Amino acid sequence: MLTTSTPSNPRRAAVSWSCQLIAAGTLAQTLFFKFTAAPESVYIFTTLGMEPWGRIASGCAELVAAALLLHWRTAGLGALLALGVITGAIASHVTRLGIDVQGDGGLLFALALVVLFASTVVLALRRRDVFALAARGRSLLPCHT
Repeated sequence: MLTTSTPSNPRRAAVSWSCQLIAAGTLAQTLFFKFTAAPESVYIFTTLGMEPWGRIASGCAELVAAALLLHWRTAGLGALLALGVITGAIASHVTRLGIDVQGDGGLLFALALVVLFASTVVLALRRRDVFALAARGRSLLPCHT
């Protein structure tokens, strides 16, 4: 049975919605820079050896994650995707880019941590929905027995 309905606990729902909006909003506000080839975005993905395809692909993944986070039934899946994308961003900061990218004072890194935290909370609160969606998807596979 699919359990993707609004939880009966209003506090839990408020925390989830708040974190969903924070994660989605943070992801969405960077899309303009990725999709318009802003100099800082080009610098980041050139440094990573992934310009332009990495910039565009990560922008698309972030757009999908933000959209999924904004719909109650898919919020857990959006949080899972956001965690995957943002884990890569944080790893890139720690290993190649550094915390401070072109004198931003660590702002991009801090925003990545905000998305990491908010998405983790959403995923924790919506984990049953993710499992239910996975089970439903598995039952649709032709090789499912």
